[in-house]
Amino acid sequence: MFRKIHSNRDPRDTLYSELRKEFSVYAEKGNRFGRHLAGQYPRFLFGLMIVLLTLSAVLAVVLHRQMLPPKKVATNKPIVIDSSFDQILAAGTALKTTIHLRRQVDSITAKKVLTKDDSLMLVRDLDSLQHIRLTLPH
Repeated sequence: MFRKIHSNRDPRDTLYSELRKEFSVYAEKGNRFGRHLAGQYPRFLFGLMIVLLTLSAVLAVVLHRQMLPPKKVATNKPIVIDSSFDQILAAGTALKTTIHLRRQVDSITAKKVLTKDDSLMLVRDLDSLQHIRLTLPH
């Protein structure tokens, strides 16, 4: 199982050197073609470069305007303290009820054998916890 695997691969060969060996012929042909093209049509390539840079700048400006989110309109709503205070009180009451129900659930689940009454109380408490969780705003 732990036998050493022998390889006849030269340790100096890397992925880059192997890719270079494989594709150097095509890279040289492309390099020669590019030099020939640049030597024959330098003004055309320079003009094409300027046109493409200008087109890129224009597209960046035009598309940037469309990508900005619309400005939000400021609304002056009066601050209602009463409803906020009521929400705080409701959250406190819900928290107190949740703690009480959790203690009951923990005490019921700690028993080794559950009776019918225990099962019914457990289901009722879990339903109450679920209802409290769904009614509270997140």
